[in-house]
Amino acid sequence: MRTRLFPKNQRGTANHGWLQANFSFSFGNYYNPEMVQFGMLRVLNDDTIAAGMGFGTHPHDNMEIITIPMEGGLTHRDSMGNEATVRFGEVQVMSAGTGIYHSEMNASQTEQAKTLQLWIFPELQDVEPRYDQKGFDPEEKRNSLVNVVSPHDKNDGDALWIYQQAWLHLGVFDAGQTIEYPIHLEGNGMYLFLLEGQLEINGQEVNARDAYGAVEFETITITTKAPSKILIIEVPMQFNN
Repeated sequence: MRTRLFPKNQRGTANHGWLQANFSFSFGNYYNPEMVQFGMLRVLNDDTIAAGMGFGTHPHDNMEIITIPMEGGLTHRDSMGNEATVRFGEVQVMSAGTGIYHSEMNASQTEQAKTLQLWIFPELQDVEPRYDQKGFDPEEKRNSLVNVVSPHDKNDGDALWIYQQAWLHLGVFDAGQTIEYPIHLEGNGMYLFLLEGQLEINGQEVNARDAYGAVEFETITITTKAPSKILIIEVPMQFNN
């Protein structure tokens, strides 16, 4: 097994006034040649968006885009005619495929919104664009991981799906819990992003907003040292073509 800690203070940052952004990987004006992507995970942005502000209409293609509100909500509009607000407790997926235009605006005129947005390279190119969202409440399954995204050809119906051999899990845990995470597919890697709390993984301390990457393993053991909120992203480490 090979592992690496990604401390929160080594992330890229941007302050646009209305947007306070933290970049786990190179994005926009932030470029770090050692942090371009983790396998097929290309973007993990940790954003705080001012009231009434957001990302105006812009294009995407051939990318799986996942949005996870952490506080407040975002109003989504796209060129397929979808209009919906995704809020804390929900997850949104969008397969950009052959091309789509969309906007994501803070749904509140008075309160800030905090969101995570992930981009994952797809395994299929030029698919028909699609949009979906679903509510998940990890508190209802406290001390267990909740599968929120899985592959299009392996989905069991409970999770949202994307065009990649990738799995996303969210979990809310008390202190002193032991989590066993088995890799779903040989050749995949795990990128754990700690939203809140403190963990220990293979003797390594992981604190809030740190990330921890692991490859070449079958099962990894995670111990919560404090009440914790965890996002686990499992992705292929190389293109399948």
